[in-house]
Amino acid sequence: MARNILITGGAGFIGYHLSRYLLEAGGPDLRLTLVDNLQRGRLDADMHELLADPRMRFLQLDLTDQAVYKELGNGYDHVYHLAAVNGTNLFYEIPHEVLRINTLSLIYMLEWFRRENKEGKFLFTSSNEAYAGALAAFNQLPIPTPEAVPLVIEDTYNPRWTYAGTKLIGEQFMIHYAEQYKLRALIVRPHNFYGPRAGYSHVIPQFSLRIAERSDPFAIFGSTDTRTFCFIDDAVRAMGLLMDSEKTDTLPIETVHIGDFQEISMGDLLEKMFNVTGWRPKSVEVKNSVEGSVARRLGDVSKLQFLVDWKPKVSLEDGLLRTYEWYKKNPKK
Repeated sequence: MARNILITGGAGFIGYHLSRYLLEAGGPDLRLTLVDNLQRGRLDADMHELLADPRMRFLQLDLTDQAVYKELGNGYDHVYHLAAVNGTNLFYEIPHEVLRINTLSLIYMLEWFRRENKEGKFLFTSSNEAYAGALAAFNQLPIPTPEAVPLVIEDTYNPRWTYAGTKLIGEQFMIHYAEQYKLRALIVRPHNFYGPRAGYSHVIPQFSLRIAERSDPFAIFGSTDTRTFCFIDDAVRAMGLLMDSEKTDTLPIETVHIGDFQEISMGDLLEKMFNVTGWRPKSVEVKNSVEGSVARRLGDVSKLQFLVDWKPKVSLEDGLLRTYEWYKKNPKK
């Protein structure tokens, strides 16, 4: 296992849980550096507990400022570049900043990596949003959807697609930088990771908060739409296994979907949440899907299972209950 690791976006959802996983799996000589600008990530009680570990180091840096890269140092075995501006509301409010921050931070990270840390290995988190435009535009992609599908921006004038655009161009930067400079690197596309500290806007946090508030009638949008949901502990374990595997040291670099196999409708997901929490409303109001939402999204994770020995360990029921319990104790302030 790697001994010296850097995680950007380290105070965010994935960064926090990835850090926990690496600390638990690593030995006493592990050194883990987290970088975050704290615009969206936060140093809450969970993070403070994590940072109390003497193997941890935290740097508050703006990765769009080239001057800060001297503070990173070098000698990292693994670099996880998770930092990005995300959140649908931000796509509409500050689309220019979504584009600027996500693209510049990746370019500067790659430049630093190939100059100062070339012997290490670099992971970039893309998104299933990178191919969501193809689903919306053509509605003809195979289900389950493999990695090698067209990446499409449905409408360049619609700010909704700014984040997806940065992930699309980010994948190209990764592929061609790695090819040019012979870097060990890979791309992962997360598919609906969920769990504690996942923010407050996604479907499972929203269901959790509204159940905790005893919202009645209980509204649900797009009850027949289907997704898969991967508990965050399983997700970060997959990321760690991929980085440790020599199978992902190849050129051209690998792009790998990470997600679960269990497809479930939003209506059935809500029913499971009622069951695991032991509460249900007197009435449920079924409403149309949110505009721009696709009816079905299911990533093919067979490549992940070919590359590493991985399968989900946390059942959906257990993951939902653990997530609900966290949000019940940590309602949005």
